[in-house]
Amino acid sequence: MNTTNIRQRLQNYLEVADDKKVKALYIMMEEDIKESNVEYSDELKAELDNHYASYKSGKAKMVTAAESKRRINRILKSSKAK
Repeated sequence: MNTTNIRQRLQNYLEVADDKKVKALYIMMEEDIKESNVEYSDELKAELDNHYASYKSGKAKMVTAAESKRRINRILKSSKAK
């Protein structure tokens, strides 16, 4: 069974498992869960919301993945030259 199937089966199980089992699983995984959670500041959330709103309204200029890669490579090359 591949990882994708395992994740799906676990998610399905957690939806119907009794509280005692869910709490036991959480206790076993608590430290890993805490380490994997990323907390975003309110300032970053607001900035992301602004960018998304700009994108949805059509005001933001979007670039392709290829163009983005070219720009990043150009910046990396110029920073190595310094």
